[in-house]
Amino acid sequence: MGRAGTVATCALNQWALDFEGNLERIFRSIDIAKSRGARYRLGPELEICGYGCSDHYYESDTLLHSFQVLAKLLESPATQDTICDVGMPVLHRNVRYNCRVIFLNKKILLIRPKISLANAGNYRELRWFTPWNKARHVEEYFLPRIIQEVTGQETVPFGDAVLATKDTCLGAEICEELWAPNSPHIEMGLDGVEIFTNSSGSHHVLRKAHTRVDLVNSATAKNGGIYILANQKGCDGDRLYYDGCAMISMNGETVAQGSQFSLDDVEVLVATLDLEDVRSYRAEISSRNLAASKVNPYPRVKVNFTLSCSDDVAVPTCMPIQWRHHSPEEEISLGPACWLWDYLRRSKQAGFLLPLSGGIDSSATACIVYSMCHQVCLAVKNGNGDVLADVRKIVNDETYVPEDPRELCKRIFTTCYMASENSSQDTCNRAKLLAEQIGSYHINLNIDAAVKAIVGIFSMVTGRTPRFSVYGGSNRENLALQNVQARIRMVLAYLFAQLTLWTRGMPGGLLVLGSANVDESLRGYLTKYDCSSADINPIGGISKTDLKNFIQYCIENFQLTALRSIMSAPPTAELEPLVDGHVAQTDEADMGMTYAELSIYGKLRKIAKAGPYSMFCKLISMWKEICTPREVASKVKHFFRMYSVNRHKMTTLTPSYHAENYSPDDNRFDLRPFLYNTTWSWQFRCIDQQVNAL
Repeated sequence: MGRAGTVATCALNQWALDFEGNLERIFRSIDIAKSRGARYRLGPELEICGYGCSDHYYESDTLLHSFQVLAKLLESPATQDTICDVGMPVLHRNVRYNCRVIFLNKKILLIRPKISLANAGNYRELRWFTPWNKARHVEEYFLPRIIQEVTGQETVPFGDAVLATKDTCLGAEICEELWAPNSPHIEMGLDGVEIFTNSSGSHHVLRKAHTRVDLVNSATAKNGGIYILANQKGCDGDRLYYDGCAMISMNGETVAQGSQFSLDDVEVLVATLDLEDVRSYRAEISSRNLAASKVNPYPRVKVNFTLSCSDDVAVPTCMPIQWRHHSPEEEISLGPACWLWDYLRRSKQAGFLLPLSGGIDSSATACIVYSMCHQVCLAVKNGNGDVLADVRKIVNDETYVPEDPRELCKRIFTTCYMASENSSQDTCNRAKLLAEQIGSYHINLNIDAAVKAIVGIFSMVTGRTPRFSVYGGSNRENLALQNVQARIRMVLAYLFAQLTLWTRGMPGGLLVLGSANVDESLRGYLTKYDCSSADINPIGGISKTDLKNFIQYCIENFQLTALRSIMSAPPTAELEPLVDGHVAQTDEADMGMTYAELSIYGKLRKIAKAGPYSMFCKLISMWKEICTPREVASKVKHFFRMYSVNRHKMTTLTPSYHAENYSPDDNRFDLRPFLYNTTWSWQFRCIDQQVNAL
């Protein structure tokens, strides 16, 4: 009797609407799975078209091309003798569903639509899909002719059913269903399903991976069983990085772990597991067995196939392993670096340009690019032919083999220190030293001539010359003069990005990198259309606190000693005149709050859903040892004034790597007005009344 079933799951770097590339990666994953003896292969959510198609799901072309790819998979000899489970959108009775299509030997066994749709944060699945609300119900799905010609089937089962092979029973979940309070695996497990599958499109957030792992392991800890999770990986066309972490769990313990961050486009996990271990584990859980005796059964699709072999007594099975989690600093080093690599190779640009100020934020961005170069060299060393082919296209050299991250940096990374009369020699030296240590092509330039020309035009037209406040000017004049410097830097950044390689006799252009962190964006502590305006921003979803820890990580792991002086210097915009040759302006003094306070405000505003009054109520308890209620009230009011005055800047925020759940990204994650009544009169009066009562 067969008892050792061999299954495979994968993490694929799919790209929205890249049907050709997506098909090739699916085929590669199936080939790898079969070569390792797998009898069942699971892929990520919507892997055929790519998860991030967004409003392209409305287009009939997306459905058509998905079926064309499915036909290629069905008719290929490569998919024979293995149950293949792929994801794609399907239109059933004029309703669009997010589906799994499960097939074997040119026959579709089941189309299983998603039951619980993800519709919070970055997810908008209810915009494009409808959940399947008919529990344990199956209907006939009439196949399009392109599929009928391959399978010989006119209709196939469509709905909430499970597969019964000759040796076990499998049931599917799709991404969000694992996170739902009434996950299908609970009832399926009680009904005798032994293998649960989950195809995900789950993106990276700092410190999130352990939650996903815990959910998978707990799914089988209480109920017994085998849980197989597949996930997308990489940047498939927007702000998110899908972070892999494919895994296989059995009876509450992980038996196979995939990488969270990798430049491998295709990663396959295969495990051989003893099905009798599931049965013996369940046998002694009396509460489970009592509940199982009353469960409403699922429709079963009978499959004349086994996941095990008849003579498998001597086949070795997988044993539990300890999951290794990355530290937040490692996540920052790896996640944004992989995202940048995908963006660079898929945009077909020749590298990056970064305005490097010598401060923490731009230095952290530079370190992420350096980490990317490190990952590229490591992948090539480990035999990754895809990465080698991509890097050769980027540097326009068919014989190039990257071995040293610093040498690769020199080819694809340009840093630029844009000095003004308000810049200190200290920041200039810090930027130059860091550029030397990471190997970037570094440019020093001075913007004073351009600033004077712009202000000169204004003076010529108006007859008035604005002055900094230290020279007797008003706040309006002071801010305008700072903004002119900041905006000129953006213009110069794009000019140098377009033409720097031309001056070096090299083809192509550079992507401009921004370096505003999540806290500055939330507070609006940036000039609209300054150097925060760029093509992409790898740190836009990361807090100042985490960036400081990341800088320390880079000192220790990359031996970038130049970062020590950057770490110890107070953050400054260097837009106001120096005093005795030294910087007098600091970020926290300008903002009227510390970066640590900003992180707290951000988490309360977004994650805790706190308006001004609720934030005040929470903070008088949190800060009772350091602030009086009146001081807390003053801080909360100042934050909400500044946040609301500057919210309009979020509408033009550079697309940023999503890493924090309190991101103020206005595109789809944090939907708010950008024209507020900034007096918050009613809300602030409620705070004042509470202060007086206290």
